[in-house]
Amino acid sequence: MDSHTASFITTSDGVRIAHRFDGAPGKPVLLLSNSIGIDLHMWDAQVPVLTEHFRVLRYDARGHGASDVPSGPYSLDRLGRDVVELLDALGLERVHVLGLSLGGFVAQWLGIHVPERVDRLVLSNTAAYLGPAGQWDLAIAELLKAPDMRATAEMFLRNWFPARMLQANDDVVEAFRRTLLATRREGVAGSWAAVRDADLRRTIALIPRPTLVIAGEHDTVTSARHGEEIASTIPGARLRVLPAVHLSNVELPGDFLDAVVTFLTERR
Repeated sequence: MDSHTASFITTSDGVRIAHRFDGAPGKPVLLLSNSIGIDLHMWDAQVPVLTEHFRVLRYDARGHGASDVPSGPYSLDRLGRDVVELLDALGLERVHVLGLSLGGFVAQWLGIHVPERVDRLVLSNTAAYLGPAGQWDLAIAELLKAPDMRATAEMFLRNWFPARMLQANDDVVEAFRRTLLATRREGVAGSWAAVRDADLRRTIALIPRPTLVIAGEHDTVTSARHGEEIASTIPGARLRVLPAVHLSNVELPGDFLDAVVTFLTERR
């Protein structure tokens, strides 16, 4: 992230979190929360449309982008509190929340634990539980032993994009590859630990906020079934399945934005 566009807050455990606003003050605030391995620029292409309706608040989760990268495992509670402390520091009482993948876990946590801070909730390409834990322990150990992020970056890209985008040397894919290679392994490993230890399958039934779940028909990370399970557990939640892999905002931006903007702006 360009340093001149970043602002920072410091969390209660001393970690600097980078964030930025786009759009006019006075519009409803929409907080965007990212997937693992990438920074707030994963939303760049969607910001021009979103800022027609919202003041968009993006941040780099701890371990990513311009934010600090503490070593060791992260917890979902800590990642959620990072967002609460960001909202507190910015004087924001209540915001719309859109989270994708890990960001979707964080968004679920917010809906469960601090629903008074959430207006409407969009949970994209995410899950309430991604076990068993053993698979994450193995992945974390292998990543921390690896010489660099190369193998992990290629795995992420295969999981995120359809073959046609990967084979075409797509500029968008290249940009994501560069970000992945620049991401510190400790940040990815710490975030994987948060996913490993998270099980929200029962507690999401407590979410009282209007919720839209977006799932990818071809998602191999958080399958459409994961989205269906979330939507059937959160009272009144809606489900939209897009013919996408994991980063549905990038692969099908028109459909994605239509679903998000329609849901967040409709009268209730």
